[in-house]
Amino acid sequence: MRFILYLILLTTPSLATWAQTPESEIRQLMAEQTSTWNRGNIEGFMQTYWQSDSLVFVGSHGPTYGWKATLEKYRQSYPDTAAMGKLDFNILEIRPLAKDLCFVVGKWHLQRSAGDLQGAYTLLIKRIKGHWKIIADHSS
Repeated sequence: MRFILYLILLTTPSLATWAQTPESEIRQLMAEQTSTWNRGNIEGFMQTYWQSDSLVFVGSHGPTYGWKATLEKYRQSYPDTAAMGKLDFNILEIRPLAKDLCFVVGKWHLQRSAGDLQGAYTLLIKRIKGHWKIIADHSS
């Protein structure tokens, strides 16, 4: 009997998986972004973005379209860990727009020896093939 109970527990998704909400999953995505950025890993940071030519990133110089172009913009703007500094996000709101689409509003802060930077962001985050991905980012 104990063996059967053990098998049931192994094959049943955990309560933690069942308890995950879009909000908690998106908070985890943002924590992942912060962690990879703070390790100096721009490529890891970019894994949270939709790897598509339809990705749009809007920054101070206007829109950039596509995952590869956005990655290159980040590489140009932050060529080393000193330029990257330490990132912190403050999520102000996560608003579901549809079952697999959320709108996120927050503030960002970058602590650097060359001088701190900060601003605000809005994100459209969509669940694609079971994973939440940023499909549009407007950071100012």
